[in-house]
Amino acid sequence: MIENGWNQFEIGSVLRPFSGEVSDVSVIQPEDRLYSASNSFSVSVADWRIEKPLFKKELCIDCQFCWIYCPDMSIISRDKKMIGVDYDHCKGCGICVQVCPTTPKALLMFPEQADEEIELAQWPKKETQETKEN
Repeated sequence: MIENGWNQFEIGSVLRPFSGEVSDVSVIQPEDRLYSASNSFSVSVADWRIEKPLFKKELCIDCQFCWIYCPDMSIISRDKKMIGVDYDHCKGCGICVQVCPTTPKALLMFPEQADEEIELAQWPKKETQETKEN
């Protein structure tokens, strides 16, 4: 197979997502699939990102909205539980943050070069009933 850049394919080209025979890809985890060389899963697209979503598990209600709406399948979910973000494929669009229903949100956008530990320590606090009454 000739390896072309995305702008070298002719209009109407068919790009096969997988190499070899695939009977039921839905039962194979993404990291175990045999992606073809022309598939974006095998190439990192993160170097154009200027912001990235950080995830705080304690605030997540596992609604799966972020997983459903992510245009790049960058939300890693197992057994209907959000476990992280695939930063090799996340473009930093922020849709996951916009659809997160929790208060404060379980996902927030931060500058690409931000120190994750510092940002997680400064995360907005969840209001308790006592805080609301005072």
